[in-house]
This record gives sequence, C-alpha cells and structure tokens, in this order.
Amino acid sequence: MNKPTPPARNDAPRASAVSRASRTLGLRTRLLCVGGVMGLAAVALVARAVDLQFIHRDFYQAQGDQRFVREVPIATTRGMITDRNGEPLAISTPVESIWANPEELAQHEDKYSELANALGIPLADMKDNLDKHAGKEFVYLRRHMDPDSAEAVVALNIPGIYAQREYKRFYPLGEVMAHVLGFTNVDDHGQEGVELAFDDWLSGTPGSKKVIRDLKGHFVENVDLVKPAVPGRDLALSIDRRLQYLSYKELAEAIRKNNADAGDAVIMDVRTGEILAMVNLPSYNPNARTDNRPSAHRNRSVTDVTEPGSVMKAFTIASALEAGLVTPDTKFDTNPGSMELSGHVIHDTHNHGVLTVTGIITKSSNVGAAKLSLMMTPAQMYDVFTRFGFGHPTGSGFPGESGGVLPNGRVWSTIQKATIAYGYGVSVTALQLARGYAAIGNGGRLVTPTFVKGGGAPSRAVLDPHIASEIMAMLETVVTPQGTAPQAAVLGYRVAGKTGTARYSGTHGYSNIYDSVFVGLVPASAPRLVMVVMIHNPKGSVYYGGLVSAPVFGKVMDGALRLMDIPPDNIQQWYADKPAPTAPAAGPMEGDLPPDVSAPTDTGGTAAPNAKDGKTGARAP
Repeated sequence: MNKPTPPARNDAPRASAVSRASRTLGLRTRLLCVGGVMGLAAVALVARAVDLQFIHRDFYQAQGDQRFVREVPIATTRGMITDRNGEPLAISTPVESIWANPEELAQHEDKYSELANALGIPLADMKDNLDKHAGKEFVYLRRHMDPDSAEAVVALNIPGIYAQREYKRFYPLGEVMAHVLGFTNVDDHGQEGVELAFDDWLSGTPGSKKVIRDLKGHFVENVDLVKPAVPGRDLALSIDRRLQYLSYKELAEAIRKNNADAGDAVIMDVRTGEILAMVNLPSYNPNARTDNRPSAHRNRSVTDVTEPGSVMKAFTIASALEAGLVTPDTKFDTNPGSMELSGHVIHDTHNHGVLTVTGIITKSSNVGAAKLSLMMTPAQMYDVFTRFGFGHPTGSGFPGESGGVLPNGRVWSTIQKATIAYGYGVSVTALQLARGYAAIGNGGRLVTPTFVKGGGAPSRAVLDPHIASEIMAMLETVVTPQGTAPQAAVLGYRVAGKTGTARYSGTHGYSNIYDSVFVGLVPASAPRLVMVVMIHNPKGSVYYGGLVSAPVFGKVMDGALRLMDIPPDNIQQWYADKPAPTAPAAGPMEGDLPPDVSAPTDTGGTAAPNAKDGKTGARAP
C-alpha cells in the first residue's frame, strides 16, 4: 500500500528573510565602519586642533607671522629749534620715501618706465640701483618726496613698491641763519652747526609696531605696538631773529658797497654771554644745498682766525694800566710818526706828535702801542691776553671752534712783543674779540658765550673794574669826530669802540689784502650789547675799519637798541635830535699798518722791513 506523498514545502519566504537579515547586518556593519572612521577622524581632528592651538601654537603662529606680520618703524620728529622769542628757526615736516622689494619688483620689469617717470628719476639710474640690490628685500628708490607725489606713485599699484613716512628739516630763514643752524642729512642727523652740536638733544627715538599685510603689501591691521616713538626735544637759542636779519641785511649791503669778498658779524649780550646774532657772508640755502664744499658751510665767526690789527690795543693798554706803569693821561712822544726797533721800522699813518694813553686809542697809534709794550715784560702782556681768552676756544660749544693763535710769552722777541701790542703776530676769531670786549664792558668780568637761551655760565673776574671803566672812557673817544670811527655813532646813545685794519699774511710776507674790523659796545654808560664786524678784502676806494665796518655797527645798533627796548643814555643828543657825526669821505684814519708793508703813498709813511716774528695766522676769505 503506497503512502501518500507529503506536499512540497515553500522555502522562498525563509530565504527572503535570511537575505533581509544579511543585508541589515551588512548595512549595520558598514555604518559602524563609517562611524568608526568618522569618529577616528574627529579624534584626529581634535588632536590636531589641540596640537595647533596648544602644544605647538607658538611655532605655527610664528610661521604665520613670518608670512603676513611685519614689524615696521614708526617715524619720529626732530625737536624744533626756535629763537629766544619762540619764533621757529628749524622745523621738521612730514615727507614720504618710496622703497622697493627688488626681488618682487623684478617680476614686473614692464612697469619700470612708468615707475621711473612717477618718481622723477632717470630709468637707467633706477635700474642700476635695483641691480645693485638684487637679492635684497629693501632698497630706497627716492627719499623725502612730498606726500601727494608719493601717493601718486603708490597708486600705480606696482607690486613691490611701498611708501614710508619720514621727516625732513625745513629752515624758514634760509641763508640768514645757515651758518649758525647748520643742517641735517637725509636721515635727519645733524651735520653742521647747532644741528650737530645738539644732535642728541634734538633727535627723537623711532618706534616700531607689528602690522598684518596682505599679498600686495597693503596694511590690513595694526597688531601690536612694540615700542612707542619718542619725539626730539625742542631747543630755544639765544639768537634773536630780528637782530639776525638786520645784521645780515646791513652786512650784505656793506660787502656789496665795498666790493668785498666776505664778511661776518657777531652780536653778544655783554652780561650773559648769550649770542644774539651771528652772520657770515657769503651764505648758502640749507633748504636746497647746491654747494657741497665744506668751506661754504663753515661758520667763519668761530672757525677762522685773523690778525685783528689795532683792536688789540685796548688789551695792551689794559696790561700797562694793570701793571701800574701808566695812567690814561700819561704822555708818549710819537714823533716823527715812526720808530726804529731791532732793525725794523714801525710807523703810523700820520705824525700824531705827543699823545696821551687815551690819545693812542683815539688816533690808533702803532708807535704809541709799541712804546707801551717796551715798558712791560712779555709775561705781563701774555698774562692779560690769556686772561681775556685769547689763544683758547671760548667754550661756546660750537663744532670746529678755533682757539686762535697766541704764541707763548716766553718766546716773544722785542719786535714780536711790539707788533702783538697793535694786533700782529696774534690771531683771533670774531667771537673771541666779542668776548674780550664784552669783559671790558662788563666791569672786567669774562663771560662764556652761549647759543642757548639762559645757557650762560657764571662770569669770572679778569680785570679790575676801575681799569675796565678807564678803558671804556678811552674807547668812547674813538666814536667822535676826532677819533677813527665817527660813523659808528648811534643817535641818543653813547658808544665805545675800536677800529682795526689788518693785512693778510702769506708765505711772502704781508699782501695788499685787508681785513676791516670794528668792535663796539652800547650803551657805553652801562653796556648791554657788543658787536664785532669783520669785512674781508674790501676792494673799493677805502679799506679802513672806521670807514668800512664801523657804519655797519652804527646801522645795526640803531635798530637793535630799539628792538631790545634799551633806553638811551645820551639824552641831550636825543632831545636835540642831532644827526650822528660823520667821517670824512676818504683818506687814512688810523695807524693799523703791518710791520713789513709800505704805507699807502698818500700817507707819507715809511716802509718797514719784514718782521718775521709777527706773521701769525691767516684767514680764508
């Protein structure tokens, strides 16, 4: 008997379920794998972030800074220089300097011509400059451009071109103050004059800051102030620019009128030593220097020396009075207007006959001064001359100041002592003369000249006040119709002064080139101002100090006394309103002749042989 066959089972649903389970497991596995990978990536990213932000933060910050952060300088201003009244004499103005990164700029040679035109420099010169600095990251293309022009260059958007703020010195009075102030170089450091002497005081300290720059070099953000800029300190000079301009104007006119090579003038406060004016001509414009010769920049009033001639007679007489050998009324016979000494002849321009010591000053007698010297020892004269500062710098602090030349008294010969007595064989600067005469006007007290307002040092006694007063009275006689400098007179004021006319010494003796000198003090009753005027090589019809330099003194002091509000001390003349006495139009007025050159033919003087001991110093015109 056959058993029935069981019906076939359907396995399809089961297989489908298994397939679904398998797919679910695969998806889950894949999700777990992806999630694991992402988790590991997240952990790696977190770890990397921790590494960047905390562990190696400084390293990566520095790497970024090297690419985008730059430390740039902060320009600072140089201190302003003013006159004693606060008027500006030297100021710093903002300018822009254009610089380049040669490596970066080299990739844009097609822009060179456009850049050179914008800079205003020859294309060839710019290329040479870039070639010399190839491989560098910095080179100046043009310094100190005005801001508008520099902005136009930057606006060209030439890669590798940048602008930097700097400051340039400007001098409002130009050539009037040039030799006193000096000038600065392109880096704003003092090179001459007051700018050099006070460079540390005037110079500021540049600062620096960190900035972020983009790929084109443009500033994006200020990051940090590294060091603040410290501006320079201001400096108030003793100079009064009104007196400076007045001196410049009158000195220039005198040089023109007398066809002279050069001239200088110094005005100083008798009591404090403050220098109120100092002028040298010819001058130069410090704002646009075209003459780079060092000689053009010298302040001749302090650097150059000259044999001053008869202005030294005041100190010779001071020596004799101090030694007690003479009084102002002691008489000397100067007949016949010349004297022989040690085989040499000393002479006056005229035969003045018998003169008192005062008359020796009034008539400027060389013979009288020589006879005075014979009464003294060299040590007596040398001691007085050195006490008045001759042979040593004045201590003004001006760069390059000369101390002059005064031979040691121990080696003076008789003829040398005689010629030194009237200003030959000794060489001085204009500032030394001003200082020496200021001491006479200051009651015998010597001051130290200063260019700084209120910077004077205490004075010291070098001469008895009574003797100083006697010499002042003698010097007043010079500025009279009977003296050698009536043109130095100032209406309403008593004036004391002394003339000098000296020839230049050279390798072959004394030449026919003259220095015309005048030194004066006002008001003579209580001196406040001393002025020295030197005019070099006047080639006009006259060359005497009383005719060439004394008028400059008279004109300048006429204005200066009013500007300084100094009251008159000659009230009678003031109210009478009498004109100041004038000198004769021409003709010799004084005996300032060197010992080895004949007197002018119209004086009837006698030629004197060469006195070798008397040739000392020379002054460049």
